[in-house]
Amino acid sequence: MSAQHVGVVGAGTMGTGVAQCLAQSGYRVTVVDSDPDALGRASKNLSDALRLAILLGRSRGDPQSVLARVHWTDRLDDLADATFVVECVRERLGQKEELFGALDRVLPAAATIASCTSAIPIDRLASATNRPGDVVGLHFMNPAPLKEAVEVVRGPRTSERTLDAALTLVSALGKEGLVVGDGPGFVLNRVLMLCIAEAATTLGSGIADAETIDALFERCLGHAMGPLRTADLIGLDNVRDTLNVLEELTGDSGYRVPDSLTALVAAGHLGRKSGEGFHDYG
Repeated sequence: MSAQHVGVVGAGTMGTGVAQCLAQSGYRVTVVDSDPDALGRASKNLSDALRLAILLGRSRGDPQSVLARVHWTDRLDDLADATFVVECVRERLGQKEELFGALDRVLPAAATIASCTSAIPIDRLASATNRPGDVVGLHFMNPAPLKEAVEVVRGPRTSERTLDAALTLVSALGKEGLVVGDGPGFVLNRVLMLCIAEAATTLGSGIADAETIDALFERCLGHAMGPLRTADLIGLDNVRDTLNVLEELTGDSGYRVPDSLTALVAAGHLGRKSGEGFHDYG
């Protein structure tokens, strides 16, 4: 199992986190991104994350040996012998469909193609390939290395073999795979994004500030983080993109992007990764 070659497409925050999980678990990993700058940032971020994990006692071993298992490239063809690929690109339907068509042409027969999409139905992505039975959803949550479970999405045409391969990989990462059916937003984001949107709308109305909104969820309901801190952790640009997809695919105006969220993204305040969002992390 440790010699299995797994690809990750997309060198953003989620792609880097998934690559870390895989490399720490002994997989040979190839991370693909068309942006050389993104690859450079991801390589540095992964190195920093591994050193921090060891300092905090969350990982053992030599970071260099883990890093040596990760190959960074802008060539999708470098996945030609991968047996499993996790797609982690931006939440843009057209971009993902184009990528799945390309992966279908590059990957060997029977390779599993998993999407870390936040909201797009898996069968919609599977339809961009000639192998819909090989497509499954693996919805990791940020930060992927610290989360104990993964939402595993079985599309209507996902085969038993593909589902088993996905659950086996998740288990090898030391995580629990929770299987759900297909549909816009699946379970987590179908519910979570409504909560974030309403929290942002409430903030914009002036009923309460961000600290109070989150404190109510954390101290009254026992949530580890309130909805606005959760949005900051996800990345407000990612939240916006996910809400746009959900509104388009469900026709539910409850997923409309609130003005307060739009303003923050326009100002470059994207949450934790930029140092400021609904809360200040400076």
